[in-house]
Amino acid sequence: MRKQKKGRALSRMKAQREALLLSLAKALFLKGKIKTTEAKAKETRRFAEKLITNAKKGTVASRRSFSFFAKPEAAALAKRAESMKNRKGGYTRIMKLGPRMSNGARMAIIEFVE
Repeated sequence: MRKQKKGRALSRMKAQREALLLSLAKALFLKGKIKTTEAKAKETRRFAEKLITNAKKGTVASRRSFSFFAKPEAAALAKRAESMKNRKGGYTRIMKLGPRMSNGARMAIIEFVE
C-alpha cells in the first residue's frame, strides 16, 4: 500500500530516483527544454520549481541549498531565478506529446515559461 507517500516511485530506489531527478533538473536548467516521459516531467517540475523558489530568495542559505550543482548548472539556475523574479510560481510548462513508438510510453516536453 502507498500509505499516502508523496511523489512517484518511477520504478527506482530512492537514491536512483533522486539522481534521475537531479540530472533531469540540471538538463532543464542548462537547455531550457527537455523531452521525457510524462511521469518524469511531472516529478521534475516539482523538483525544479522548489529550486527556483529557493534561489529567488538570494540569501546565503538558499545559495548553499543548490550548491550540489556544478558551476554551469548553478549559474543557469541563478539566471533563471533572476528572470523569474516577478513570477509568484508556475515557472515550468508541460506539453504532452503522443506515445513513444517503441513502448507506447506517454511523452511530454517540459520547458520554462518566459
